[in-house]
Amino acid sequence: MPESSFAILKEIGSLVLEDGNEIKFSVDSFKGHKYVSIRKYLKSDIYSGPTKAGITLSPEMVGKISAAIAALPDDFKGEEDLELGKYAKKQGLAIVLRISSYMGSKGIDLRQWQEDENYKGWTKKGIRLPIEKLGEVKKLFAEMTQYFEENK
Repeated sequence: MPESSFAILKEIGSLVLEDGNEIKFSVDSFKGHKYVSIRKYLKSDIYSGPTKAGITLSPEMVGKISAAIAALPDDFKGEEDLELGKYAKKQGLAIVLRISSYMGSKGIDLRQWQEDENYKGWTKKGIRLPIEKLGEVKKLFAEMTQYFEENK
């Protein structure tokens, strides 16, 4: 496989959403670098496939985020929005893990935060995971962490 090619190394699993769409978790490789991709996929008569909604995480981030999510009780019912962690991606860019409210419902947000001389705030890159599926999210993150421990 050429160094510049993209490859899905392992499909970890998915979360089926209420509307029939799903969020897929996979370990991918690009130019020899392994990372996790969490992406929303649509299923409809017009289009079925990946959307722009998603995020990529380094193996180091996966372990840290997995630990933060695992610490939450399975029946998490927190009323307040809660930041669980901020993980540096590169200079001026971080991934923020938080429990937040949006349009009356709680969710687990993994969102990119940019902070440099041109802009300070959220970018378009991110994914929202249903808090109701916290148990499944924990299992998926544990599987991804295990994959990286076994495939260093």
